[in-house]
Formats: sequence, C-alpha cells, structure tokens
Amino acid sequence: MEKQSRGRGIEENTMAILDTSGFNRDSHHRNDDRLAFMEAVRSASLVPDDGIAPTKTMFGAIFQILKDESTLELVVASYQLLNELDKRFPRVYLPEIEMSESSSPTELVVVEEAWSPFSFGLDSEKEESNKVSGRSIKPLGFHYLVQDLGEVVKEGKPEATDIKTLRNMLLFQYLVNVLERDALPRIHSYKENMNWNLIRESLLNMLLGSRKLIYKTLIKDCLSAMCYMHHEMSQTQNLSMELSANCNTAVVMALPEVKSCACVALKKLLLLIIELDSVRNSADLQGLTNRADGVRTPVSEIILDEITYNSDILSSFFQIFDEPKQKLKLIVQYLQKYIPKSSVRTRRSNGSANDATFESILKCFSNANSTKSIIKKISGDVAQLLLGHAFQAYLSMCDTDSEEGVKSFSLPEVCQNIITAFTCIKREDKGTEISVFSKETLFTAATILSLKS
Repeated sequence: MEKQSRGRGIEENTMAILDTSGFNRDSHHRNDDRLAFMEAVRSASLVPDDGIAPTKTMFGAIFQILKDESTLELVVASYQLLNELDKRFPRVYLPEIEMSESSSPTELVVVEEAWSPFSFGLDSEKEESNKVSGRSIKPLGFHYLVQDLGEVVKEGKPEATDIKTLRNMLLFQYLVNVLERDALPRIHSYKENMNWNLIRESLLNMLLGSRKLIYKTLIKDCLSAMCYMHHEMSQTQNLSMELSANCNTAVVMALPEVKSCACVALKKLLLLIIELDSVRNSADLQGLTNRADGVRTPVSEIILDEITYNSDILSSFFQIFDEPKQKLKLIVQYLQKYIPKSSVRTRRSNGSANDATFESILKCFSNANSTKSIIKKISGDVAQLLLGHAFQAYLSMCDTDSEEGVKSFSLPEVCQNIITAFTCIKREDKGTEISVFSKETLFTAATILSLKS
C-alpha cells in the first residue's frame, strides 16, 4: 500500500513537470520539460536500490516522446530510458532461484498490470486510421514501421538522413526488444511445463495472429528491409561526406550505427518467429493447440520462397542472417528442392528427403550428373554462394560443439567434399566465376585439411 501511494506521488510530481507547459503545446521550454521529466523518472525508478516502476501513464509519456519528438537528444534519451526501465522492471521473467536436482520447473512470472507499448484491442475505423499515434502501437502500425524503413532505404529517398528515419529505427528496435523480452522467458518456461497458454498469450504470437495484419506481407517486408539496408550499408561507406549542407550533422553521424542495429533487430525478429514456429509445431504434435490458434505458414517457408524468387536479396540475406543452425538449415532446405530426390533418400527415410543433411547435399555435388541437374535450375554462382555460407555455418557449429547436424561426417571429410563440390561445379559450368568468397571458402577448407593430415 505504501509503495502504491509512493508511486502515485512520483507520477504526480513527474507529470507535473510536463503540465507546466502542456505535453502537446509548443513552448520555448518544451524540450527541457521532457528531459527534466525523464530525469525525474530515472532518479525515482533506476537510481535507488528500492526504486519503483513508473506508472502506465509515465511509461506511455516516455514512449510518446520516442514516437513523436523531432530532436535527437529527446529521441535517444527516451529510447535508452525505456530499455533501462524494461530491464529493471521486466513484464515477464523467470525468478532467480537456486536450482537443485530435486527442483521443480521454474514458475514464470507475468506482471499482468504492467504497461505495454502494444495494443491489440478492437479499434474503430477512426482509431485504426491513426495506427502509429498515441501512447501505444497497433499491429498495422508495427507493419507500417517496417515498410517505412524498407522504402526509405530501397528508394534512396532524401529523408533517409533525417530525424524521422532515425527515430523510426530506434522505435522499431525498442519494439523488437519488448517482443524478445516477452517471448524468450515464455518459450523457456513452455519447454519445461508444456503450458501452451504461455505462448498463446505472448506479445509476438498476438501480433502475428492479429486479423488486421497480413502476416506473409509483414515477413516479406522484413526481409526486404533487412537485405536492402544491409546492402546499402555495405555500398555506402562514406555517406556523411556526400550530404547536403541542410542535413542535421548529429543525425547523419548517428545513423550508420542506428541503421546497423535496426538491421540486426530485423534479423532478431525473424529468428524469434522461427523459434515461435518451432514451439508451435511442438504444441501441434502434442495436441495443445486448437482452432482459435489459427493456421500460419512457417516463416522459414516464406523466407525460402523470397530468396528463391528474388535474387536481389539472396547474397545480402545470408550475409546478415548468420545464426549458424538456422542458416545451415535454410540452405539445406533451399538446395534440397533442386537435388534429384533419389540422391538424398536413405533406407531409414523410406523414400523421404526430409532428413537431408549438409553432408548428403555435399555428396550430391560430388556426382557429375546430379551437379549438372542442380546448376541447370540454379546457376553455378548461386550454388557456390550457398555452399560457401553453409560451410561457414557448419564450422561455426563445430566451434560451439553443437551436437546437431555436425557429427555424421568428420570435419576433414566435409572439407574434402567442399573442395570436390566446387571443382565439380566449375567443371560442369565453365562460365561460373570463382568469387572472392568462394576462394576464401576453398582456402579455409584446404587449410583445415592440411592441419588435420
């Protein structure tokens, strides 16, 4: 009771700072008011050891500053404060307890009354037309945020260097952080106690399941934004040197790092959805889901379709999508579509190619006929690119002592098979160029072979 009273007192005092000039009215001291407000929240909630969480009103006010302000100082300060508050006062968490052999599964703690930046309620047409305003964000608002990031970068618009673009990138990063902090503890807890409701009620699951969101389009826009952003960053090393005198120098200097982090946030979102799909598949097999959960195409299938039919993003995708296990899995699935089915069947699979591995894929490329069949459907250049990235992921998994997908063949065998595969591709498609990346792959394989011999 004392804490509640103290919380109301802090809210009244800190919000009063804004009320002196009005939160939404222009004032000479407007920026100072907001900075003073955020400092007051920091002093009350983060500095003391017994600091208490800001109220929903206070959280909403900070979030609105991040979404609506037009000065670099306010945008960055609100972004940092929100992340610090979320770490100090998590909405969902696993309590830290001493584990023993007899310990039962850890009970997930969900703070039901906690503020959330997302709103999944039913909206009127008037409210729906203003999806990114106010003190919360709706599913379509989140999608529009992704689209804006992709369009600005892809089309090279002048506003790619303004404060709005930087603000949207930080806003997107924050929202992905919120989704991650909500999803990971739930997934961990689900794997211990198989309580599907924990996943069903996650922010990410509710976001993707929203009827107002076109799920496949969101995934495609995430891929496009991530790949074009990565490509633009790799092509433009000295962007700040080419800008007009009208640009905000501070924003221009901050953008490269913010853009890089936004690209990572897009990748993080896709990996979270992949993990959610994995958990959902487990729940389906256990009979824990029902009609209310709906049907959703696995994100890996959407990704495979996009990188198969949109060659512009293929190289960039595998450069940024560097989580070894998922990267290797996607490449195996990609190549599996073009490999003669008899080449990847085994007695155990009883005619099914679903259990294809990186090693079995490599074996196919050691055969002239199957190699010729593959590169008729995809070019030799694409085959080299995919095998190079798969080898890179495979080595990363070996370095981390992963048990999955790296134990059926010895590392020297894989290295020898990589060299054989590249040789076979070049022999069957003499027009194939050996790229710098391919040369690095061959050099790495040859070096490992020499060390192991």
